[in-house]
Amino acid sequence: MELSIIELFLNASFVVKAVIVFLILASIISWMIIFERWLYVKRINLEFLDFDTRFWSDDGLEALLATSREEGHNPVGAEYIFQVGYLDYKRLSKEKLTEDIIMESVHRNMRVALSKEQTLLEKNLPFLATVASVSPYIGLFGTVWGIMNSFRGLAGASQATLSAVAPGISEALIATAIGLFAAIPALIAYNKFITDSDNLISNFESFKEEFLAVLYRDIHTD
Repeated sequence: MELSIIELFLNASFVVKAVIVFLILASIISWMIIFERWLYVKRINLEFLDFDTRFWSDDGLEALLATSREEGHNPVGAEYIFQVGYLDYKRLSKEKLTEDIIMESVHRNMRVALSKEQTLLEKNLPFLATVASVSPYIGLFGTVWGIMNSFRGLAGASQATLSAVAPGISEALIATAIGLFAAIPALIAYNKFITDSDNLISNFESFKEEFLAVLYRDIHTD
């Protein structure tokens, strides 16, 4: 008789059920993270393109800062790095400090801001990496356990036939299938988001250096 996946799950041992439930939960959480990260990376990319265009316009740094600090506006990415750097530059320029000290402080604070942005870009990615690497092994554990139970039950049977052991093996193999179902999307998403993060950080780094060059020119013309 052909059994459905639900029937196979209901007939499985407690350990196999626990493994399957754990893997399903891990998969659900992974998909939630994938969706949230996709939206976040898309937003950061769009805002970077918009800010980069405004930065190289003729409006000036003060106008750009005013827009960046508008109420309800939450600067992220390159815009956040710009805000941190330019506010520090303005504050230190009012004090009697050398140009080198001012620029060193600005550079340091912008590096810290860049590091914070990198942390935000890589948020929850370790969980995806863990699911991708561990899920197949957890599924395999459930499969091995289920097969052991099947053969243990077969030992007490009067006649050893394939039909007697097949349902138990089918139940056990579900764990491996779900383990792969959880791992494969998590692995693909992890690699994609790591690549996206590296590309964005590279763009932020380039912007930081370009902005520092602008500030160097500004401080030497005052």
